[in-house]
Amino acid sequence: MADELPILEIRRIEANIIKPIYEEMVIELGEEKARQILTTAINKDAVRQGSELAASTDLPNNLETFDSLMGRWSKGDALTKEPVHTSENRLEFNVTRCKYAETYAEMGLSHIGAILSCGRDGSLCEGYNPDVTLTRTQTIMSGATHCDFRFKIDKKEGR
Repeated sequence: MADELPILEIRRIEANIIKPIYEEMVIELGEEKARQILTTAINKDAVRQGSELAASTDLPNNLETFDSLMGRWSKGDALTKEPVHTSENRLEFNVTRCKYAETYAEMGLSHIGAILSCGRDGSLCEGYNPDVTLTRTQTIMSGATHCDFRFKIDKKEGR
């Protein structure tokens, strides 16, 4: 795993492939439908990636493990994070610098950057552990000064 590409580089490669496809979908289907299709596809893929993330370790799929597995997302100074709280059932941090947002802006994709990155975070959690919920009230991608990530595990009935 140590030699795997940082997630930021993967997102850049994906965005280069997605950009012309998305632009063509906008021409053929309109912006609203193109955004809807892109969102659905990205979120389905994020659930799959979350499941793979959970399967990549023998550790319990709690939030301490989740935090330890998230290193690839920050590789290459992609995210500047300020920790707030970490425990088995709660993970809270703020992102004060996001190179994902910067990269999408450089590529002329700020208008879909939230779909390509931010929007997948909750779906990734769903795949990793369906009991994990993400609450985030703001993102740098949408113009805020920081992203406020608040993950928690609430065991559901019957699990």
